[in-house]
Amino acid sequence: MTDTLEASKKSGFRGALAAGADHPHYKWVALSNTTLGMLIATINSSIVLISLPAIFNGIHLNPLSPGNVSYLLWMLMGYMLVSAVLVVTLGRLGDMFGRVRIYNLGFALFTITSIALSLDPFNGGNGALWLIGWRVLQAVGGAMLMANSAAILTDAFPAAQRGMALGVNIVAGIAGSFIGLVVGGVLAEWDWRAIFWVNVPIGVIGTLWAYRSLHDTGLRRPGRIDWWGNLTFAAGLTALLAGITYGIQPYGGHSQGWTNPWVLAGLIGGVAILGVFALIERHVAEPMFPLGLFKIRAFSSGNVAGLLAAIARGGLQFMLIIWLQGIWLPLHGYSYESTPLWAGIYLLPLTVGFLAAGPISGHLSDKYGPRLFGAVGLLVMALSFGGLLILPTDFSYWAFALLVFLNGLGGGLFAAPNTSQIMSSVPAHLRGAASGMRATFQNAGMVLSIGVFFSLMIAGLSSSLPSTLSTGLTSQGVPAAAANQIAGLPPVGTLFAAFLGYNPIQSLLGPQLLGQLPPDNAATLTGREFFPHLVAGPFHDGLVIVFWLAIAMAVIGALASLIKPAKHQIGDTAA
Repeated sequence: MTDTLEASKKSGFRGALAAGADHPHYKWVALSNTTLGMLIATINSSIVLISLPAIFNGIHLNPLSPGNVSYLLWMLMGYMLVSAVLVVTLGRLGDMFGRVRIYNLGFALFTITSIALSLDPFNGGNGALWLIGWRVLQAVGGAMLMANSAAILTDAFPAAQRGMALGVNIVAGIAGSFIGLVVGGVLAEWDWRAIFWVNVPIGVIGTLWAYRSLHDTGLRRPGRIDWWGNLTFAAGLTALLAGITYGIQPYGGHSQGWTNPWVLAGLIGGVAILGVFALIERHVAEPMFPLGLFKIRAFSSGNVAGLLAAIARGGLQFMLIIWLQGIWLPLHGYSYESTPLWAGIYLLPLTVGFLAAGPISGHLSDKYGPRLFGAVGLLVMALSFGGLLILPTDFSYWAFALLVFLNGLGGGLFAAPNTSQIMSSVPAHLRGAASGMRATFQNAGMVLSIGVFFSLMIAGLSSSLPSTLSTGLTSQGVPAAAANQIAGLPPVGTLFAAFLGYNPIQSLLGPQLLGQLPPDNAATLTGREFFPHLVAGPFHDGLVIVFWLAIAMAVIGALASLIKPAKHQIGDTAA
């Protein structure tokens, strides 16, 4: 009898893969597939990040050469920038033409572009442009997945289970950005093309599964595409985020590029175009960005909190990678070439914290409401930032692991309630647009975090790194003129070298200058301990600024999460 029941259950679940949306197991099929889609999309935002040294070596291009920095930045940020620009448009298209249809197309596009990326036939700059171009197209597929997955789940699950479902989905997405660090590190050790190959079987399975099993269950309202709104939004946000991206590059003898006319044009022009976009959206009949949603307190406060959390979380990820790869791992016996892999491994407690807290928090927020859980999550994150602030540069790993686990735990506590709060507050026919708007804030926050936190770190390093670097180099026999010239170079080169797993001193001095020094001095300069000891003090000065800002963002985000909705907006407005 028991065997018969079990066989019946299994048969019923298999039937759900082909059955309609009213099948009792359909919501779990939707959760499984959309979680896979979110996971593959977010893994690819970081799998390239950790594999950049292997990629550039594979196409025979030095990313630290001044003329190649732009390739590095666009490889790093192009995917996130395009995702941030397009998710609202693709979410709105999901409302108009079917969320599942756009989602399925995204899975297929993501798979095709992964194949193209792995087949890069060029070397040098042309090889980099091939990768950047196909990564941009891959980001379109990723944006289709991100823009519609939360809306599909909101359609499929009743309000009483929505927080749990969104918790699994969103936390898998956030954890994917850290899983990608480990997967990328392992695969890059074997072959740089493997970081794109790994997407292909997953993408093929996910695409076929999505086309076979997913069905549109939400309201769909045919309408016209807001072309002017789409164009001004894309142009304005691209100009703004590109300006921030190039602002961290040196210009005109300055350590950063904020006085560069092109950067200023991007920042000012981007804001102006977004202002025009806002005017357009107020006057068109069917806007791509329904500004009226911001009148819903739960929606607006949830997105403010989500943006601040994304900036703080993105900044933490980059700072911790530099901290581990540039200082801590070399001090503990790891070669610079192996630091990308081990940085990903040592950050696993962060991922574990996300995975542990997310689904539980989503389930509890279904019972007790999302606001308190979202606020507590951000306060836990702020507490972990405070702990990292007082942690010595050469820390005990278990103290570090506990703090990053706490940070992950806070992020997991926040993610599901925040998404549930946003998605449950909007009318059913606008869930695709709302999902895209939420994803825009998340992705824009990641891009902003690079500009904001790198700028603050560079500002902190600029005050103390030059004199420290000059003194340390001359003490090892480097001629004063050469030492002062190297010390006067923009700190961004030192940061990128540490971030990419290169030996910064070896990169700065070059083989010609090193060859003129006594062998013992050259060995000391290029050894694992010289640079970490040298830069530890200046780096900590920069970290203090970075973590104080992260604390402020987390606390403000917590306060935003606690804002009560208006009485007429309480409850599941989609019901």
